[in-house]
Amino acid sequence: MRRTIPAAAVVGVLALSGCGATVGGTPVPEGATAPGSSSAYAALLTECDAVEPEQIADAVGGGAIERGFFGAICRWSVDGPAGPTRVTFNWFETGTLDVERETSQRLGYAVEDTTVDGRRAVLSRPPGDPGACGIAAGSPVSGVIGWWVQYRSGGHPDPCEAAATLVKLTLHLSA
Repeated sequence: MRRTIPAAAVVGVLALSGCGATVGGTPVPEGATAPGSSSAYAALLTECDAVEPEQIADAVGGGAIERGFFGAICRWSVDGPAGPTRVTFNWFETGTLDVERETSQRLGYAVEDTTVDGRRAVLSRPPGDPGACGIAAGSPVSGVIGWWVQYRSGGHPDPCEAAATLVKLTLHLSA
């Protein structure tokens, strides 16, 4: 007696045998940090707490600090001898330094390549505002971080120095 195997069974066995594959590595949920990296940015809306308010005030030469908007862009207002200072922090998880550079150039800012603690960075200065400077660098986890300092009156320290100090404080999170 001759047995026949239904065609559907043959197709099923062939389909199952060709679909198996092994993928190496450790599974990580989308948006999670890579193993061994800093988790300081892992919690949504806590990236604004990466640098203590007192450290921000010290970096810009001020004293009293008031928290402003928090989200992907965080803002503070700092009072000090140079008058009011606006400080802004941003972290764009999927951002790049090239995009930061291109955006600053489109806005007409003076853009320079620089380094902060050996890490490639982009320094931007808006035209006609010597009290403002921003520095973007690769984040300790992914994307880019950026700090902007804008002194609102004359007699202020170098805003780029203050921004660089804040970038350094943020980068040290990954150490």
